[in-house]
Amino acid sequence: MVRDLQHTVHPLDAAAVLHLLPGRPRILALGEPTHGAGALLRLRNELFWELVEQAGYRTIALETDCLAGRVVDDYVATGEGHLDDVMRRGFSHEWGAFPANRELVRWMRAWNERAGNVRTDEAGRPDAGRLRFAGFDGPLEIQAAASPRAALTSLYGYLSARVEAELLPCTADVLDRMIGADVRWTEPAAMMDPARSVGQSAEARELRLLAYDLATLLDTHAPQLVATSTAQEWDRARLYGRTATGLLRYHFWMADPSPARMTRLLAVRDAMMADNLLALAESSPVLVNAHNSHLRRGMSTMRMWDHPRLEWWGAGALVSARLGERYGFLASAVGTIRHHGVDDAPSDSVEGLLSALGADRSVVDAPGLAALLGGSVARVSPWFGYAPLDPAQLADLDGIVFLQDVPED
Repeated sequence: MVRDLQHTVHPLDAAAVLHLLPGRPRILALGEPTHGAGALLRLRNELFWELVEQAGYRTIALETDCLAGRVVDDYVATGEGHLDDVMRRGFSHEWGAFPANRELVRWMRAWNERAGNVRTDEAGRPDAGRLRFAGFDGPLEIQAAASPRAALTSLYGYLSARVEAELLPCTADVLDRMIGADVRWTEPAAMMDPARSVGQSAEARELRLLAYDLATLLDTHAPQLVATSTAQEWDRARLYGRTATGLLRYHFWMADPSPARMTRLLAVRDAMMADNLLALAESSPVLVNAHNSHLRRGMSTMRMWDHPRLEWWGAGALVSARLGERYGFLASAVGTIRHHGVDDAPSDSVEGLLSALGADRSVVDAPGLAALLGGSVARVSPWFGYAPLDPAQLADLDGIVFLQDVPED
């Protein structure tokens, strides 16, 4: 069996990854089975650098706040700000504290500066070679969702400077009054108790309609707005529209007391992710890095609190349905994470079989592996922070990036 498996395994580099795919995907997703592992993040960085230099990729999108990510993108493009502050304000979920993320941002900035790709033309379009950074998650944390203020007021400010005042659905003062105090929206207790959420209050319902009206103005006046905006201004206005409507939809379902509440919240979050990825892919090929569960083509599943099994269509499934072969997905898998009690995998699990091949890191032809295995046992993790590969989903992967060991950083 090991001898047969060797034909599906290749040294890990960008060329080997792209060889597994029918063409260069518009969105290439690299999943991870656990968050924050330095070895996996460094591997991601190396793959992105090779894709930039060899395959024309120009954007990387991480599972972090899409609005905060503007701070990082501005720094990468122009050097605006200080790196310490950029890492603190430009990432959510404390991702800015990881050294590999810092090294990624530093490298992207150096590339742009060295290549002279920070210039823009008269229409505000960046040089084709300029690297871009994006967060593609909503402004969401596991404990709470953000206030819609930042997205709504930014969208309103963009539109009010470019369309007739009578076309706006309200004044800026009315919008501010309806949003109210931000602490109402960020109430931590609302995640566990829908009665503590303001998402279905009369004000929130009306605010949701206003957000859709503002987003509709973007669509109905697109020719005028594109002509009077730089490319970045237009892209960010669309981001504000997606985020405002998505956040208010998320808050609405936070206030839902039905048994389907958590499923709806997970689905809304991944729908926001998918919309952001599709928008990014319009301008350049994108490498995406997030948890495997968000990027798979099949149904995503999770255990959470008192829910033994939640199922929803994740961002990868939604994007794949739109892009077909222009979406590629590599799931990462690991042999051991010993400092978290994840020791040698069972020999008849996917991770155990790949570990037996002895390579420290490799990329695997997942459909080819699935055809050889016929079936294997599912590994069970003793640590909640690590999700092993599901053998039943191997055939839906384009490849597996395998790392023999994840050491403690």
